[in-house]
Amino acid sequence: MPEWRPFVRTVFARAYPRLIVNVREKWWMFFDVLLPLVALSAYVFVYRSIHAPEEFVGFVILGGAMSAFWLNVLWAMGNQLYWEKETGNLGLYIMSPSSLMAILMGMALGGMFATTLRAAVIVTVGSLLFRVTYTVTNAPLLFAVFVFALIALYGMGMMFASLFLLWGREGWHIANLAQEPVYLLSGTYFPISGFNVWVAAGASIIPLTLALDAIRQLSFAGGTKGLLPPEMEGGILAVLSVVFVFAAHRLLAYMERLAVAEGKLTESRA
Repeated sequence: MPEWRPFVRTVFARAYPRLIVNVREKWWMFFDVLLPLVALSAYVFVYRSIHAPEEFVGFVILGGAMSAFWLNVLWAMGNQLYWEKETGNLGLYIMSPSSLMAILMGMALGGMFATTLRAAVIVTVGSLLFRVTYTVTNAPLLFAVFVFALIALYGMGMMFASLFLLWGREGWHIANLAQEPVYLLSGTYFPISGFNVWVAAGASIIPLTLALDAIRQLSFAGGTKGLLPPEMEGGILAVLSVVFVFAAHRLLAYMERLAVAEGKLTESRA
């Protein structure tokens, strides 16, 4: 059997549970769509009360939809291996002939599909509810930015999965700590151009920041001045995709060597 075939089978086998849960579990519509809509509605009413440009309502809806990916990366990817260790499944993953990279890629693929579905519902319902109209200026570039953003985000999630497992319970605390500040630094509910240029440049290491800035520029013609041209932001996201996926591969390889050498995965390293 070719070497790539077990890898591909593992990816699709691990993605399957995250795909089928959307059919079997209907409560996600309430918890993952209606509740985020309630949160972003507050920002919509604030912008309308201060008579901000109407495009800002669209910025909020797109930001609320994209924040679903960040939550999925933090919790369903970053802490996944730690949770598997707590439930006793990690040892089975280590002993199986499949690589951890294939297992996490399957989780990422399933998570991308499920979260994209939720984000699409949030954008659709939010846009209809608040009467938002979009003017897409470059659909192929918009699609490319979205794809590169997902690869970079989930590459970062696979990297987090290794780090959080090595850090043990501290990874849980870091995930909690990283949730709200990233909403601020990524400009989830406002244009990132409002930041100082150095703060904005530092925040660009988070793929969500550049993705939101480019998507907003491409979805609202003349609506806001972006941090960088969307073509450049798409190129940076492509580079981040390669960097984070490569870093995740190296960290996962280190983890597998550590498991073989020590016979266990310690919660902290000296």
